[in-house]
Amino acid sequence: MISYKQARKILKRSKIKIRTELIKSTDCINRVAAEDILSKINNPAGNNAAFDGYAINSKDTNNLNKKKIKYFKIIGMIAAGNRPKSKNNQKFKTIEIMTGGLLPKGFDTIIPIEKIKFFPNRQNPKFILINEKIKKYQHVRFKGSDYKKDDLLIRRGTILNSNHILVLKSLGIKNIKVKRIPNVLFFSTGNEISDKEIIPDWKVRNSNSHYIKSIAKNFLFNFYYGGILKDKDELTFERQIKKMLNSKIDIIITSGAVSAGKFDYVPKIVNKFKLSNYFKSVAIRPGRPILFANIKGKQKAIFGLPGNPISTAACFRFFVYPYLQTLLGINEEKPLKAILKNNFEKKINFTRFVKSKINTTKNGKIEVEILKGQESFRIKSFTNSNIWTLLPSGKSKFKKGEIVDCFSPHYPNQNF
Repeated sequence: MISYKQARKILKRSKIKIRTELIKSTDCINRVAAEDILSKINNPAGNNAAFDGYAINSKDTNNLNKKKIKYFKIIGMIAAGNRPKSKNNQKFKTIEIMTGGLLPKGFDTIIPIEKIKFFPNRQNPKFILINEKIKKYQHVRFKGSDYKKDDLLIRRGTILNSNHILVLKSLGIKNIKVKRIPNVLFFSTGNEISDKEIIPDWKVRNSNSHYIKSIAKNFLFNFYYGGILKDKDELTFERQIKKMLNSKIDIIITSGAVSAGKFDYVPKIVNKFKLSNYFKSVAIRPGRPILFANIKGKQKAIFGLPGNPISTAACFRFFVYPYLQTLLGINEEKPLKAILKNNFEKKINFTRFVKSKINTTKNGKIEVEILKGQESFRIKSFTNSNIWTLLPSGKSKFKKGEIVDCFSPHYPNQNF
């Protein structure tokens, strides 16, 4: 039995290749950027107005004061989206400009509409009156002040979201290169598993496949369901692995048949293949019997998860998803730090994934409570939880007030 840290190290060095593809930038939600994305243009594209007002040349106001007033002739208007017209002689001229309008040649500053004095009147303006020195570049948004051409917009390995669509479309980027979404084939195992709603007491409803399917979009994989493998289906499972080797499937995940019972055939079948990386049984709770293997010479991987629903959920979150992160080139998740609200004790050499509830106090502190009912067969505490707390090996007692690491069960921590 190896430690959780050792298992994670094996996962990191067991990468399989996930190809890239070109997609429309509008379709990039929950995709991973396969390369750095650079700006192709300046943003803003030119100097433009930050306020509605009147544009002037600031030099024309250098000698003005309350005793020396100057009339600036209104020569036109520029709205956002209008092409500005250049004229040779702009001295003591002004042009009305709307927010976002490009500043025309010969003008370098803007007086907000609220400060304008019109002549002869506001209803029939021909001039504006200025009786003070106006600073250069007042209320001007400068060309490239947000992004300059070739600036980094999005770093490779970023999980893309709506914020990224906004910048991509604003800067005219139509297509981007992303990592292909990994394809996962999932099997439930065991004669006791049933897809029926009404079952006898000796059967168990198939919930694991539905749970894994429900989180597929959030955790960046395509879900394919292979059905239920019965206790006699050893050869069927072996055929499915062989079939995977020449298919679009990247990872097979099984739930159940991975421990040491009479019908736990997953390890035996997996070991019939040539493997480059492998582990079986990790010092964790829940989920100790977990199995992982790379097929040697093939860009394929297998996870054997315990059949207990909570063990399946925990092992997916703390083994399968970190592995997907590695394949997609995403930076390792950072835990959400929280203050422990209650004491908890565990075996010193085991890493524990505990069902917990996180909340924010009135004064802004993030607290987490470890719930009662941590046994892996109990789903009530999982239903009431909203976070996993990870308690590492090497320590047995965790006291109220300590800072602990937390991970969302519903989506990656990058989404916080």
